[in-house]
Amino acid sequence: MAAQFLSAHGLRVIARNWYCRHGEIDLIAQDGDSLVFVEVKQRTGNAFGGVQQSISASKLGKIRQAAELYLSQFTHSPFCRIDAVYIQGSKIEWLKNISH
Repeated sequence: MAAQFLSAHGLRVIARNWYCRHGEIDLIAQDGDSLVFVEVKQRTGNAFGGVQQSISASKLGKIRQAAELYLSQFTHSPFCRIDAVYIQGSKIEWLKNISH
């Protein structure tokens, strides 16, 4: 669902569920010249807050480490960012550049 949503918004999904020793990156997509690492969160209700509360500093650190490992395969690292896609029922919220 998140991959379809991002594709409909012009991103090209290049990897799904990419695993490494640091953990998993749910989606890796290309947005123009940028590489986007996407954390996908799905909730049935909002009892525990929004996506901002569901991605801890520790989780964000693991995503960064995994992204750095992924980027190590390139001679020149492209510009990149970390986004989050939050799915609750049929509602989708896309937060760009959550890592700053």
